[in-house]
Parts: sequence; C-alpha cells; structure tokens
Amino acid sequence: MKKYIVVNQPEKWNFSIDNITVISSQDYLTNPKYAQLKTARIFNLCKDYSYQSKGYYVSLLAEARGHLPIPTTKNIVDLKALKLVRIVSDEFDDVIQQSLKNIKSQDFTLSIYFGQNVAQKYKNLSALFYKHFQVPFLRVNFNHTTKWNIQSIKAISESEIPEEHMSSVHEFANQYFAKKRYDTAKVANHDFDLAILVNPNDPAPPSNPKALKKFIEIAEKMNIYAEIIEPKDLSRLSSFDALFLRQSTEVNNEAYTFARKAQQEGIAIIDYPDAILKCCNKVYMAEAMNNANISTPKTVIVHSNNRNAVLEQTGLPCVLKAPDSTFSFGVKKAKTKAEFDVLVTEMLKESDLIIAQEFCPSDYDWRIGIIDNKPFYACRYYMAKGHWQIYNWKAEDKNEQDGNADCLPIEEVPKNVIDIALKSAKLMGLGLYGIDIKVVDGKLMVIEINDNPNIDFGVEDDYYGDLIYTEILSALKKRLD
Repeated sequence: MKKYIVVNQPEKWNFSIDNITVISSQDYLTNPKYAQLKTARIFNLCKDYSYQSKGYYVSLLAEARGHLPIPTTKNIVDLKALKLVRIVSDEFDDVIQQSLKNIKSQDFTLSIYFGQNVAQKYKNLSALFYKHFQVPFLRVNFNHTTKWNIQSIKAISESEIPEEHMSSVHEFANQYFAKKRYDTAKVANHDFDLAILVNPNDPAPPSNPKALKKFIEIAEKMNIYAEIIEPKDLSRLSSFDALFLRQSTEVNNEAYTFARKAQQEGIAIIDYPDAILKCCNKVYMAEAMNNANISTPKTVIVHSNNRNAVLEQTGLPCVLKAPDSTFSFGVKKAKTKAEFDVLVTEMLKESDLIIAQEFCPSDYDWRIGIIDNKPFYACRYYMAKGHWQIYNWKAEDKNEQDGNADCLPIEEVPKNVIDIALKSAKLMGLGLYGIDIKVVDGKLMVIEINDNPNIDFGVEDDYYGDLIYTEILSALKKRLD
C-alpha cells in the first residue's frame, strides 16, 4: 500500500521520512494519478482542517477514493464538537487529573505531536488524546476550577510549533512513521494491516489464546501485519485495512460498533454488521429459515397474545430462547407447563418476542464452518456432562462447562449435512458462519446459524491445522483485493 504525507508546501517540510512520499495538498486534490490509485494511506498534515479548506478536502476526497486518511473527516468534525470533546475527555478524566496535579497555574497548554509531548510525564495523556482524535499536531488548552477541565482542542500546523520543540518533533515523526502499522524495513511490503478485536473480559471468547497466537503467526507468513486490539481501541481502527472480530458479537456491544465503523470507512471485515444483526436475532433466524424451507425443530415466535397456544405446537419439554442469546446464554428449558409460564413471563419482560422450540435431544450437534459459501471445517460437538446443551455455564467444575468435540475431514461428513449447511449460510450472504445441525431420527434440522463462530486451537483446527487460519485470512485479503 502506497503511503503519502500531504502538506500545503512540501518545500517547507522539514522531516526526512523513508518509504513515504511527501506531496502537496494541491497535487493530491487535482492530479488525476492520485484519484486513480486503488489503495493508499494518506497522512494529512495540512495547516488547516477547517470546513472546505484544502486540509478538509484532502481527508474527504481520500475517503471518497477509497484511501485511508489520518485524520478522517469524522476526526476533523469531532474536533469542532466541543460537547463530544468533553464527553470523550470524561472517559479519561482520572488521567487528566493525575497528569496535571502538580501544575501551579490555573491554565495549561498541552501540545501533542504524533501522539507525544516533549515532556515524558505527559506521555500517557498525550497518547490518549491522539488515540481519540488521530490528528498529528494537536493543542489542548486546560483550565483549573475545582479540577482540570478542557477549554479547547485544536489542530495546529507545523508553522505553529515552537522552534525549541522541533528537534523532539522530528524524533516523534520518525518514531510515528516507523511503527509496524506503517513502515519499517521488515514490514514495508506487508499486503495489509489487520486488527483482531478481542475483549479480555469476554466470558465466552470465540478463540482461545493459542488460536489468536496462531492467527498472528500465520498472518506474518502470509505477509499480513496482524495486531490484537481491544474495545477501548475504537479510535485506532482507521489505521488498519481489515478487521477480524474475535469478540462475542451482540448488537449492543462493542463488536457491532467496530464492525459498523469498519463498514463506514471501507475497511475489510469478518463479519459484516448485517450478519451480526441477523444471526444475533433468533426471531429473524426463525422467520428466514422458515421462508427458505430449511428444516428446524418446530419453532414458534412467542408474544403475549399467543403464549397459551405455544405448547400445542412444541410440546414439552420446550426450549425457550431470548432473541439475542449467544453461546447458550439466555436459552432455557421448560419441563412443565408451570415452568414454561414462569420463564415466558420473565423473558417477555425483556423482549416483546421470544422463541419457543420443541426439544430435540441428541448426543451431539454437527458444526459446519463456512467461509464465503465454502465449507472449511466440520466438528461434532457433544453435550456437556449431565446436561442437555453443549455449554453448561452452571457447572461448578469449569472443565465440565462444555462437552467434548471431534473434528473430521469435510469429505467424511454426510453430503446432506454439508448441503443444508451451505443453504443456510447463503441466507446470510458472504461471511464466516458456523451452522449447527442435529440429526434426530434420521431427519436433519438446523439449530443455529452463528456469525463469529469458534475457531479454537485444538478443536476446529484439529484436522486441517493451519489451513483453517489461512482460509480466513485469505478471505480478508480477497475482500481488500
């Protein structure tokens, strides 16, 4: 990916940076060769980002051309919204107070150059502001009343940097552009930069630590720079070319927010926001599979007006699912009508619609992994010890929370299992899916279409090994191509 520093007057640019071309804003905006570039990373260091200025248009046209600008137009607009600035700063108010506690005056100005300050003691505070606003030269004014408060945040030009700061700024510039995400001799030829979103507090992460390590190792072999990011790193997402979600996906958590932002910024994604919206809602899935004539356990969409007629269709025991249940959270089994009534009453308080299904016991569920309409792994997941589901979150022994699993070559899986898995995945479009299928009395039934399915070291990769990771990384690369 070609990389450009865009400034107003290149002849006045004082820094020597390897492997990055310095061009004028006028040239970038008007020279057709830049409009025709398919991929480029644009570091916009213009002296003015105000609305309809050249600096503003550099980021705006970069986005329109499919290039990756820093800062983005959104970053520029965010600087103008003082309300948003204060909301963001509230998130790290503790760092502000701690960093500035020894200042005796009522006013303080923090100058941030490529995410750093000339004083080491303000390093963490400077990095936080840069992560949120992604503006290379930033000036933050504070004043003190009962505590330190932000008065203003503004982008500054190179000409506004004090002469005594210039040697430090030169050092910061070289450090900034030498980051792995940008350019070093080792990774300058990387095909793309991949962010892998992981929540360290996820109760049921879709990949274990060994699998995450594998993704990074295989990525390096494939000429891809991969880095683990966390929910707090949303502001950094723009600096990557691709996003792979390895955090549990729900519409109201960070994974969806990351996917939505990535889609808006033209970043390659696994998985798409639409897939999250659809797969995370059991009501949608029940309707979609019914319309596609895909066999499922007898399923009823339950609401307050039909709750008394549900058991006539599903019988007992009956499985009840919250619309947004994942990894067996929010999935209950009613053995009696009394249990059914209590559970339905509780669940309808949270959602106007829930799902009821007939209970179909089996020793195991098939899980067929599909990537962009291609099966690439097959597992049998066995029920947790003494439990009716694969996961038993109430098990006192954590080693007994989930059942055993075995992994098979695709060609040893019955053809009708693969066929129904592919048909189910096509309802969702391109993406990474895990299709859960039961075989009960010889009849196939799709239980679930999972976006963001498990890829765990020692389970899903047990038969095909590194090829599992390669398939996913190749799919991301294909999206970029």
